[in-house]
Amino acid sequence: MKDLTPPKDSLNPIEIASRDEIAALQLERMKWSLRHAYDNVAHYRAAFDAAGVHPDDLTTLSDLAKFPFTTKQDLRANYPFGMFAVPRDKVARIHASSGTTGQPTVVGYTEGDLKVWGEVVARSLRASGLMPGDLLHNAYGYGLFTGGLGIHLGADALGLTTVPISGGMTQRQVRLIEDFRPKGITVTPSYALSILDEYAAQGLDPRKSPLEVGIFGAEPWTNAMRREIEEAFDMHAVDIYGLSEVMGPGVANECVETKDGLHIWEDHFYPEIIDPATGEVLPDGEMGELVFTSLSKEAFPIIRYRTRDLTRLLPGTARTMRRMEKVTGRSDDMIILRGVNVFPTQIEEQLMQVRALAPHFQIELTRPDRMDQMRVLTEAAQGSEAAEARAEAARDLAHRIKSTIGISVKVDVADPGGVERSQGKAVRILDKRPKD
Repeated sequence: MKDLTPPKDSLNPIEIASRDEIAALQLERMKWSLRHAYDNVAHYRAAFDAAGVHPDDLTTLSDLAKFPFTTKQDLRANYPFGMFAVPRDKVARIHASSGTTGQPTVVGYTEGDLKVWGEVVARSLRASGLMPGDLLHNAYGYGLFTGGLGIHLGADALGLTTVPISGGMTQRQVRLIEDFRPKGITVTPSYALSILDEYAAQGLDPRKSPLEVGIFGAEPWTNAMRREIEEAFDMHAVDIYGLSEVMGPGVANECVETKDGLHIWEDHFYPEIIDPATGEVLPDGEMGELVFTSLSKEAFPIIRYRTRDLTRLLPGTARTMRRMEKVTGRSDDMIILRGVNVFPTQIEEQLMQVRALAPHFQIELTRPDRMDQMRVLTEAAQGSEAAEARAEAARDLAHRIKSTIGISVKVDVADPGGVERSQGKAVRILDKRPKD
């Protein structure tokens, strides 16, 4: 793999400013953001008043802990535009979640917000090793989902040449990668595996592809998957983080020279880690739920938003700004199976150790009697389709899961291609348990 470390003179000075400078800027912007939310969003005024706090109560960054959390339920309760802090005619862009698990969450952006969004995504793409003039294959979905258009904003701001291919039509994805010769690709990690499968189907060597860096996000993925992708494509694989409620992609990004966690762009997004059960703020280094407060958003300020993502905060390395570890799972997709907490990423970690299995899987939860049962559906790797090899691989994976996680599961190994492929975020959990 090539050295893609960006030159120091290409960085925004705030990325390598002192911690004191960053904290001073954060305090100034946080005071503005709390006041902006309180004065212009009825929900925040009511929530602050109910908690007995006022924007003027913030005199230090630690005072933020006095203010109430915001949850996805709050956003849904104010559907569609109740959380906007500017008149509707000042909103230049609207995005929304799919609403597959409830009322969609709707977010808005002023022209100023779009400019900031483009700047932080450009910063993320540069941290990944891309430079002005490079060609980017953007396979994130376009539309109400923030991924495709968010990345496109940053690519324009950085001066990249963008191929806005979006998701799907995997054969065409491979053809255009080979024909257009992009240096970088932005895509979900699960769909990157589908592209890898298509390379094999077309008889092409992915290590000879033009790709030098893949920027992966929108779903949790493991370092084991990073190694798999990097080895398969002979390219760097870095993590990007974001969510529409906070901005979209570009809230944090790994630096290609270190790949040791995602640097949060703290001049625009203030992070906290809390105990998911108590809401207590935890010190840096401890694992918990990630909470964000926006520092510069105009249309849709967000105060202490509970992301449900589980991670921890660490000191900066390649940049001064703090890092967040790779997201290990979510407090709301955690599976409690017979008293044991399980995350899909834990299953993935073990799957990646079994060479006879392909890196595709789904978890099926059932309750045939009084006890919950877990079935892991995976598929044989090419060359391991024989019944004996599949049976051995199933036993191996079940043993690894039992030894490391402490639960007994049933493992079924399908033919190659037998696990449903994702063209966006992977659907990892099929919960078929009775709802009552």
